[in-house]
Amino acid sequence: MADVYDPFDPGFQADPYPAYRRLRDGEPVHRHGEPPFWALSRFEDVWAATRDAETFSSAQGLTFHPDEIGTLGLAPTIVMLDPPRHAVLRRLISHGFTPRRTAALEDLLRGFVRSRIAVMERTAADGGTPDLHRDFSSPLPTFALAHLLGVPEADRARFDPWVSALTTLQDEGFGLRSLRDGAVNAVAEMFGYFTDVINARRADPSDDLVSALTAAEVDGERLTDWDVLGFCFVMVAGGNDTTGNLISHGVALLDGDHGQRERLAADPSLIPNALVEFLRLESSVQALARTTTRPVTLHGTRIPEGEKVMMLFGAANRDEREFGPSAGELDVTREIPRHLGFSSGVHFCIGSHLAKLQARVALEELLQAHPHIGVDLESAERIQSPFTRGWVSLPATGIRERA
Repeated sequence: MADVYDPFDPGFQADPYPAYRRLRDGEPVHRHGEPPFWALSRFEDVWAATRDAETFSSAQGLTFHPDEIGTLGLAPTIVMLDPPRHAVLRRLISHGFTPRRTAALEDLLRGFVRSRIAVMERTAADGGTPDLHRDFSSPLPTFALAHLLGVPEADRARFDPWVSALTTLQDEGFGLRSLRDGAVNAVAEMFGYFTDVINARRADPSDDLVSALTAAEVDGERLTDWDVLGFCFVMVAGGNDTTGNLISHGVALLDGDHGQRERLAADPSLIPNALVEFLRLESSVQALARTTTRPVTLHGTRIPEGEKVMMLFGAANRDEREFGPSAGELDVTREIPRHLGFSSGVHFCIGSHLAKLQARVALEELLQAHPHIGVDLESAERIQSPFTRGWVSLPATGIRERA
């Protein structure tokens, strides 16, 4: 089925879901030739694998590239660690990166969202076409992360290129194109900046997340400078375009079903559940790898020890075996006891509460201001990535100047 599932093919990336269904039905344990890896596509298999860190290790990286950590010359970050070290770091980070700290951002985020809506309105009033992703969805997580990490207003212009560079690395899986584009230099610059920030916060703590992380202590253990720096890397690389794409995908999905869009606009209390449905249908992270630590046999197929195995979240989240015959359809009131939009197990997304807060505020404000907002898919440009699904550009429709 190599002619059906090709993660590098632009046609597959544009619409991977028919190929995913064929994999689920006919070859749930798929062997890819070059680069060599295995792919799991059924929900139950991916769910079980993400919850079995002893067998499916993260320590060799999260893509099918053989040496993604060495490519950047970095020490492993929390997402590339296994228990027990992973558990220690996660507990320490969670001590500083709390849901309460995230919730305190809501008013600030709401004000920023309203300002971005105003930008789109001015563009429309001047006869232009607002870009939902560039003008609205993408700037929100960049703003949130800069604020959380204590980047002052004067340095925000420097922060944007770093975010763009780390997002490129995340989308392409630390590939050679990223190196040619100079992304590694931008990463080094960001690391140098935050090394100075960490030193400053240890000497004179503030009320930002970096200060909270440098002060976090559990059972006498504290985070090292690299632990804090690595977490900043993970937050920017893994939490920026994924959140922006969740928001953009939500609007695009609602434009395909105006009845459900009207229902959300009339009853914003449905938005939190709708966000999970958006993430299920259009998983921002389509696939991440683990490496087998022992031979594994699934559906009669043996995966040897030491093999990269791609967890196809995008396929698993549409598995009819888990979500029923309507798995490929939008239902903002669907009951979703479990899903893989934020992965599962020990590597369940540590920033999920921040992503959900941003997306909820964005959809609440957007649907209140412009309940008929839509998108122009024919003019849109998608990210080209074997790992993530999202947008470079997504022109908006239905934006009107308000009195």
